Amino acid sequence: MLSKKIETALNDQIAKEAYASNYYLAMASWCEKSGLRGTASFMYEQSEEELEHMMKLLRYVNSTGGHGLVAEIPQPPNTFKSISHVIELALEHELAVTKSINKLVELCFNEKDYSSFNFLQWYVTEQHEEEHLFNSILDLIKITGTDGRGVYFIDNEIGKFREKEGAEKS
Repeated sequence: MLSKKIETALNDQIAKEAYASNYYLAMASWCEKSGLRGTASFMYEQSEEELEHMMKLLRYVNSTGGHGLVAEIPQPPNTFKSISHVIELALEHELAVTKSINKLVELCFNEKDYSSFNFLQWYVTEQHEEEHLFNSILDLIKITGTDGRGVYFIDNEIGKFREKEGAEKS
Protein backbone atom coordinates (compact mmCIF):
# COMPACT_ATOMS: atom_id res chain seq x y z
CA MET A 1 0.00 0.00 0.00
CA LEU A 2 1.35 3.39 -0.98
CA SER A 3 1.63 6.20 1.51
CA LYS A 4 -0.11 9.41 0.47
CA LYS A 5 3.28 11.13 0.27
CA ILE A 6 4.64 8.59 -2.22
CA GLU A 7 1.36 8.42 -4.13
CA THR A 8 1.48 12.20 -4.59
CA ALA A 9 5.12 12.08 -5.70
CA LEU A 10 4.40 9.28 -8.19
CA ASN A 11 1.43 11.22 -9.56
CA ASP A 12 3.70 14.25 -10.01
CA GLN A 13 6.04 12.03 -12.01
CA ILE A 14 3.12 10.79 -14.10
CA ALA A 15 2.43 14.42 -15.04
CA LYS A 16 6.10 14.98 -15.90
CA GLU A 17 6.15 11.94 -18.17
CA ALA A 18 2.97 13.13 -19.89
CA TYR A 19 4.54 16.55 -20.44
CA ALA A 20 7.68 14.92 -21.83
CA SER A 21 5.55 13.02 -24.34
CA ASN A 22 3.87 16.23 -25.49
CA TYR A 23 7.17 18.12 -25.54
CA TYR A 24 8.74 15.53 -27.82
CA LEU A 25 5.60 15.43 -29.93
CA ALA A 26 5.89 19.21 -30.46
CA MET A 27 9.56 18.75 -31.38
CA ALA A 28 8.65 15.97 -33.82
CA SER A 29 6.01 18.11 -35.49
CA TRP A 30 8.40 21.04 -35.86
CA CYS A 31 11.08 18.74 -37.29
CA GLU A 32 8.65 17.21 -39.75
CA LYS A 33 7.45 20.64 -40.88
CA SER A 34 11.10 21.71 -41.24
CA GLY A 35 11.94 18.79 -43.54
CA LEU A 36 13.91 16.88 -40.90
CA ARG A 37 12.24 13.53 -41.48
CA GLY A 38 14.79 11.39 -39.64
CA THR A 39 14.71 13.56 -36.55
CA ALA A 40 10.92 13.82 -36.73
CA SER A 41 10.62 10.04 -36.78
CA PHE A 42 13.05 9.74 -33.87
CA MET A 43 11.18 12.35 -31.81
CA TYR A 44 7.80 10.73 -32.55
CA GLU A 45 9.24 7.51 -31.12
CA GLN A 46 10.58 9.41 -28.11
CA SER A 47 7.10 10.83 -27.53
CA GLU A 48 5.55 7.36 -27.62
CA GLU A 49 8.22 6.06 -25.24
CA GLU A 50 7.48 8.82 -22.70
CA LEU A 51 3.79 7.96 -22.92
CA GLU A 52 4.69 4.35 -22.10
CA HIS A 53 6.69 5.56 -19.10
CA MET A 54 3.65 7.50 -17.92
CA MET A 55 1.35 4.51 -18.33
CA LYS A 56 3.75 2.24 -16.46
CA LEU A 57 3.75 4.64 -13.50
CA LEU A 58 -0.02 5.12 -13.58
CA ARG A 59 -0.64 1.38 -13.56
CA TYR A 60 1.88 0.90 -10.76
CA VAL A 61 0.13 3.47 -8.59
CA ASN A 62 -3.25 1.82 -9.22
CA SER A 63 -1.88 -1.68 -8.58
CA THR A 64 -0.47 -0.66 -5.21
CA GLY A 65 -3.65 0.75 -3.72
CA GLY A 66 -3.24 4.33 -4.91
CA HIS A 67 -5.03 6.31 -7.56
CA GLY A 68 -3.02 7.21 -10.65
CA LEU A 69 -4.09 10.65 -11.76
CA VAL A 70 -4.14 12.22 -15.19
CA ALA A 71 -3.05 15.81 -14.75
CA GLU A 72 -3.53 18.85 -16.94
CA ILE A 73 -0.48 19.23 -19.14
CA PRO A 74 0.96 22.66 -19.96
CA GLN A 75 1.46 23.34 -23.66
CA PRO A 76 5.08 22.85 -24.71
CA PRO A 77 6.86 25.24 -27.07
CA ASN A 78 6.05 24.64 -30.73
CA THR A 79 8.96 26.32 -32.49
CA PHE A 80 12.66 25.65 -32.27
CA LYS A 81 15.76 27.32 -33.72
CA SER A 82 17.47 24.32 -35.28
CA ILE A 83 18.07 20.59 -35.15
CA SER A 84 20.79 21.12 -32.53
CA HIS A 85 18.42 23.29 -30.48
CA VAL A 86 15.87 20.45 -30.43
CA ILE A 87 18.45 17.94 -29.21
CA GLU A 88 19.94 20.34 -26.63
CA LEU A 89 16.48 21.04 -25.20
CA ALA A 90 15.67 17.32 -25.16
CA LEU A 91 18.86 16.62 -23.21
CA GLU A 92 18.09 19.44 -20.74
CA HIS A 93 14.65 17.94 -20.26
CA GLU A 94 16.04 14.45 -19.69
CA LEU A 95 18.47 15.82 -17.09
CA ALA A 96 15.53 17.42 -15.26
CA VAL A 97 13.59 14.14 -15.39
CA THR A 98 16.63 12.30 -14.02
CA LYS A 99 16.73 14.68 -11.04
CA SER A 100 13.03 14.10 -10.47
CA ILE A 101 13.40 10.31 -10.62
CA ASN A 102 16.37 10.43 -8.25
CA LYS A 103 14.37 12.48 -5.73
CA LEU A 104 11.53 9.98 -6.02
CA VAL A 105 13.91 7.05 -5.46
CA GLU A 106 15.38 8.81 -2.43
CA LEU A 107 11.90 9.48 -1.02
CA CYS A 108 10.91 5.81 -1.40
CA PHE A 109 14.12 4.68 0.26
CA ASN A 110 13.71 7.13 3.15
CA GLU A 111 10.06 6.12 3.60
CA LYS A 112 11.12 2.45 3.53
CA ASP A 113 8.84 1.75 0.57
CA TYR A 114 11.18 -0.82 -0.93
CA SER A 115 8.63 -2.08 -3.43
CA SER A 116 8.37 1.37 -5.04
CA PHE A 117 12.12 1.83 -4.66
CA ASN A 118 12.64 -1.41 -6.59
CA PHE A 119 10.04 -0.47 -9.22
CA LEU A 120 11.81 2.84 -9.85
CA GLN A 121 15.16 1.20 -10.57
CA TRP A 122 13.94 0.62 -14.12
CA TYR A 123 13.49 4.39 -14.49
CA VAL A 124 16.98 5.04 -13.11
CA THR A 125 18.45 2.79 -15.81
CA GLU A 126 16.18 4.28 -18.47
CA GLN A 127 17.29 7.82 -17.62
CA HIS A 128 20.93 6.84 -17.90
CA GLU A 129 20.21 5.46 -21.37
CA GLU A 130 18.26 8.58 -22.43
CA GLU A 131 21.03 10.93 -21.32
CA HIS A 132 23.61 8.82 -23.14
CA LEU A 133 21.49 8.78 -26.29
CA PHE A 134 21.04 12.55 -26.47
CA ASN A 135 24.68 13.18 -25.58
CA SER A 136 25.68 10.84 -28.42
CA ILE A 137 23.54 12.80 -30.84
CA LEU A 138 25.06 16.08 -29.64
CA ASP A 139 28.53 14.57 -30.13
CA LEU A 140 27.57 13.73 -33.71
CA ILE A 141 26.34 17.29 -34.26
CA LYS A 142 29.59 18.72 -32.87
CA ILE A 143 31.71 16.46 -35.09
CA THR A 144 29.67 17.01 -38.24
CA GLY A 145 28.59 20.62 -37.85
CA THR A 146 25.30 22.04 -39.04
CA ASP A 147 26.39 23.80 -42.20
CA GLY A 148 25.06 22.69 -45.56
CA ARG A 149 25.12 18.92 -45.93
CA GLY A 150 25.89 18.44 -42.23
CA VAL A 151 22.22 18.88 -41.33
CA TYR A 152 21.20 16.36 -43.97
CA PHE A 153 23.72 13.83 -42.65
CA ILE A 154 22.77 14.45 -39.00
CA ASP A 155 19.06 14.13 -39.75
CA ASN A 156 19.60 10.80 -41.51
CA GLU A 157 21.78 9.50 -38.67
CA ILE A 158 19.30 10.56 -35.98
CA GLY A 159 16.62 8.69 -37.89
CA LYS A 160 18.75 5.54 -37.53
CA PHE A 161 19.48 5.90 -33.81
CA ARG A 162 16.56 3.71 -32.72
CA GLU A 163 17.64 0.98 -35.13
CA LYS A 164 21.18 1.09 -33.74
CA GLU A 165 19.89 1.12 -30.17
CA GLY A 166 17.78 -1.98 -30.82
CA ALA A 167 20.72 -3.81 -32.37
CA GLU A 168 22.95 -2.98 -29.38
CA LYS A 169 20.39 -4.36 -26.91
CA SER A 170 20.11 -7.67 -28.81
